[in-house]
Order: sequence, then C-alpha cells, then structure tokens
Amino acid sequence: MKGKSFFHTIQVKLVIIYLLLILVAMQLIGVYFISTVKNSLNDSFTNNLKEQADILSKFAAPSLAAKPDTEGDSAESTTEDLSLVVRNLFSISGAEVQVLDSNGKVVATSLQGHQSYIGKKNKSLAVSRALQNISDNEEEIIDEDNTRKKMIAQPVTLNDKVVGAVYVVASMNELYDTVNRVNQIFFSGTLIALGLTGVLGILLAHTITNPIQGLTKQAEAVAEGKFEMQVPVLGDDEIGRLSMAFNDMTIRLKDALSVNEEENEKLMSILSNMSDGVVAADEHGQVIVWNRRALELLDVRTCEGCQLTELLDLSEQKLQELQEGRGQTLLIERGPREPEADGGEEGILRVTFTPIHRRDKGTTGTIAVLQDVTEQEKLEQSRREFVANVSHELRTPLTTIKSYAEALNDGALEERELSERFVGVIRNETERMIRLVTDLLHLSRLDSNQAPLRRRQTNVHEMLDEVADRFSFQLRQKSIKAAVRVDRGLKAAWLDRDQIDQVLDNLFSNAIKYTLDGGTIELTAKKPADSDMLAISVKDTGIGIPKKDLIRIFDRFYRVDKARSRNMGGTGLGLSIAREIVKAHGGTISLHSELNEGTTVTFTLPLLREGGEPA
Repeated sequence: MKGKSFFHTIQVKLVIIYLLLILVAMQLIGVYFISTVKNSLNDSFTNNLKEQADILSKFAAPSLAAKPDTEGDSAESTTEDLSLVVRNLFSISGAEVQVLDSNGKVVATSLQGHQSYIGKKNKSLAVSRALQNISDNEEEIIDEDNTRKKMIAQPVTLNDKVVGAVYVVASMNELYDTVNRVNQIFFSGTLIALGLTGVLGILLAHTITNPIQGLTKQAEAVAEGKFEMQVPVLGDDEIGRLSMAFNDMTIRLKDALSVNEEENEKLMSILSNMSDGVVAADEHGQVIVWNRRALELLDVRTCEGCQLTELLDLSEQKLQELQEGRGQTLLIERGPREPEADGGEEGILRVTFTPIHRRDKGTTGTIAVLQDVTEQEKLEQSRREFVANVSHELRTPLTTIKSYAEALNDGALEERELSERFVGVIRNETERMIRLVTDLLHLSRLDSNQAPLRRRQTNVHEMLDEVADRFSFQLRQKSIKAAVRVDRGLKAAWLDRDQIDQVLDNLFSNAIKYTLDGGTIELTAKKPADSDMLAISVKDTGIGIPKKDLIRIFDRFYRVDKARSRNMGGTGLGLSIAREIVKAHGGTISLHSELNEGTTVTFTLPLLREGGEPA
C-alpha cells in the first residue's frame, strides 16, 4: 500500500513526465536524424557508383564499337585492355563490374573468379533495359549470402547509338554498418540524457512538492481546529501566492467560525427564551434540538433519544404526510403524562410543521413549533355555544312574528294595499332570519360534531337528476339549460344523502342566482384516475367571482356583493355549510372562477363500502 501511494505522489509523476518528454523528443529526433543519415549515405554511395559507371562507359564505348571479326588481334587487345581497366578501377570498392556488348554478352569483368562469364550473355532485366537506352536502372538486391547489394546498369553509347552496357553490383554492408554505429551512438546518448533528466527532475519536483507538503500539513491542522500555524511563503511564484491565499483563508475561516459560534449562542439563547416550544427532528424522526418551553408544554424532562412520533403521539404515516407538506398544522390534546402526577394540566397544543429542505437531498428533517392554544380554543368554543344558544332562543319569537304577519296578510287591517305590502316585507324578512338561524344551528352542529353522518348507498346519477328536477321551475324562469353528466361505471356511493343534497342544493341555487338568462349549468360526477375519490362539480356560465374574493369565499357570512346577495335571500353561510358537510365526509371542496366567465365548484368524497371501508 505504501509503494502504491509512493507512485501516486506528485514528485514521481513530475519525474515520469520529464522522462517521457525527453524520451519522445529523442525518439522523434533520432528517427529523423538516422533516416536523414541513411538517405544521405545511400545517395552518396549510389552517385559514386553511377559516376564510375559513367567513366567506364565512356572509356569502353570506342572499344565496343569496333568490329572484332575484321581485326581479330585488335579486338582481343581491346578486350584485355577493358578487363585490365575494370579490375584496376573497381578493385578498392570490392564491386563486381561487367562490360557487355550490344548483344548482352560479357566482354570484361572485375572479379577474377568470374572470368568464365566472358562471352556469356547476362539475362538481367536491368541489362535489357540498359541495352534499350534506358539510363535509370538501379535497385537493391539481397544475394544468396544474405548480403544487401546495390545494382546499376547503364547503356554505353557512341554517336547516340547503344554499343553495349555497363553492369555494376556493389555490397552495401559498409553503409549499413555505419548506420548501425550511428544508432548505437544515439541510443547511448538517449540513455545518458534520460539519466540526467531523471536527476534534474527529482531536484525540480522536490522544489515544488516541499511547499505542497507544507500546505497539506497546515490543512490537516486547520481541519483539527488549529488556526495558529502559518504556511511559510518561500517566493512570489504561484506556490508562494497559494501559500499567502491559504494563510488568508485560515484567518477568515477562524473569524467565520467565531461568528458562527456566536450566532449559535444567540440562537440557543433565543430558543431558550421563546414563548413557543420548538422541536427539530432529523429525516428519521429522531429529535435533535429542543428548547425549555417545549419541555414545559409537552410535560417531559428531556427529549434526548426520543422519536417525534412518540413525543407528539403521532403515527408514522401522519408524520410522513406532515414532512411532505400535506397539512402543516395539527391540534393535539395535552394531558398529564402520569395520571397521579400533581400539577399536570390538560390543554390543546397547535403544532406547526415545517420541512427542512437541503439542496439536492430533499427533505432532511422537520421543525415543529408548539403553541398553547387552550385559551383560544375555549374562546372559540364559547363563541360556538353562544351562536347556538342565541339562534335557538330567537327561533320561537321569529316564528310568532311570521304567524302574525300571515294574519295581517289575510285582511286584518283596513288599508288592504298598504297592509299587504307591509305584511309581505315582514314575511320576507322573517323567513330570511329563520333561514339564518337554521343555518347557524346547522353550522353549530357541524362544528361540535353533533350532526352524525347517516351514510347509505346512493345512486349518484339519480341524486344529480333529482337536484336538477328540484330547480326546474327556476331554470325555466331564467331559460337556463342544465346538463347532468356521470362517468360510465360510476353507479353508487356510500354517503349521507340528506347532507350531500343540501350541499348540492346550495351550490346549484348559487349557480342559478348568479347565472344570467340563457346560460348553462353542468352537474358532473366522475372518478379521477388512480384515486378512490368521487368528484362532483357544479359549473355555471355566470358572472364569476373576482380573484381577490376567492381566498375568503368559504368564510362565514362573507358575501362578494353584499347588497345583491341580501336581495336574493342569501345568508352568506351556504358555502360554509357545504364545506363543513364535505369535510365531515372526509373530502375537500374547491372553487375556481373567472370574472364574467363562470364558476366551477368541485367537492370530492371518498368512495366507501358499507361499513366505512375504502372502495
């Protein structure tokens, strides 16, 4: 392992780079230099042979042009002269030279051992080309002794007439021996250069790696929290500037950690003195941070090692939903941990959950803020009870007023026309107040869970058709077209028919009120894909609702146009009642509207089987 890390050091890498650079450079130079030397020697050797062949061809031209049959003695003398010149001229180079006549027969040869060739015909292709007055005839051949030789054949001409040829074959061993010696010299020089480069590379790499080792030691010290050491600055080069930057970074990191510790102390002080309890948990639900107020509200001694589900008495599924952002607040009832403990008080805590997100890692934890809302809930409960009691007490006198108004309308007063108008006003106001009280009572029952659901199997299509039938008279009065659409396969649902009818009546009545004459209203029921919910929508082409009012449209007594709503007999509680009924069924309700284009109200109900199990 140590040897492996040694070869991974920068010093070794630098030395290897130096050696590879020198090796590549020397190889490129060597290939070029040796190739050039070889070509130069080869060209010089060839030119030398050609020059001597030219000299011999000029000397032998008159002799080869003579007629040997007319002057026999002269021809024999000429042949001997040629042989003597050939032997003397090429004896030093060790080449074989043959002088051929115009028929390709050997007239003279430079080698004593080849005197038997005289008078015989040389059938070489180069000789044939030379006798055809082709001057460029040269090639390298390898003989039977595996010796590389150069062969040249040149024509012998006299008065532009070919009278013979000169054939030269010379060994190239000396040339290649010279090239091999140059190779050996270059190889030796390369080894020496690599050795010197290795030594210099070690020295140069040492000057670079020493400061880096110092920086590494300083970085390890900083990682351990030691900020007092400084890296020595040995120059103004890149490494020197890196050392200065590292020292500056160390100082800044020390200051940043000091500021961070100070901020942490401030944060802990704030957490300790907050009026709300704070509990933070990691992604596994393990509590990691808490304050003193949280211990007081939860009536525990410590949160160390606790799970958030155990601390707040939540299920794993509920905690997961809260961590994913589905429902950020939760009310939990607080009671004494031990029934026999003194000082334990019951109360209600509002817990607000906020997921902790980290970039590229998703949700890494949860922060829960605990607030004691016991007094608020008591006040809210008192308000609900007050509304219920007042509504109940007002209903009897209002009914009496309605009875007297009807009596007056029957002719009890002498001024009939005026009395009828007054009686009509009294009746309308009385009926509106009765509707208001009725709605308040209904809301009160829903708020206090005193309106239990009486679920029964209901045909969805039949229920929507009956809603349209109930309002058929109003629809005809305003020439409004109503359409009912139910998805195929959606037949029955397990729900409280009476309460859902009330929801549909409220929504359909609102759609008729705020849809102009000649408009359309659609009642739609469908089951969204991959869902166990029933979605029912009431869509109209009415006047719509401004965007600024959408956020408060389900608030109690909230009216978009107060004067018009009151004239139409609205109480401002219809949508609130619808929301509470849908919520009691375990569903949701939403409203989408565009001004002067129409409104769509959609509520969802869980599809249950008999017994309350999901469908």
